[in-house]
Amino acid sequence: MKIKKDDKVMVVAGNSKGSTGKVLKVFAKKERVIVEGVNLRKRHTKPNSKNPQGGIIEKELPIHVSNVMIVDPKSNAPVRVGKKIIIDENTGKEKRARISRKSEEMI
Repeated sequence: MKIKKDDKVMVVAGNSKGSTGKVLKVFAKKERVIVEGVNLRKRHTKPNSKNPQGGIIEKELPIHVSNVMIVDPKSNAPVRVGKKIIIDENTGKEKRARISRKSEEMI
């Protein structure tokens, strides 16, 4: 999966289309992500130790990873993600980096 925690993403399909946010959690096996401020649902809760007052709580629910795209750091537009192999000059080891397909800038 090319999307990781703390990436800035834009929703490209669904009810929250066009909104951007930070990825809070990634469920790799289910191919779903939780994005901050996207796919909000209200939950009625009884009073408990975490929430002694109870009431209605809004929380983000997961959306499918195919409905989000990473935002390019240069143009703030949704872009596809590629990988590039970079060779470290000091150690000579290979490292893989995620890059934007449009601007070729590292993410």
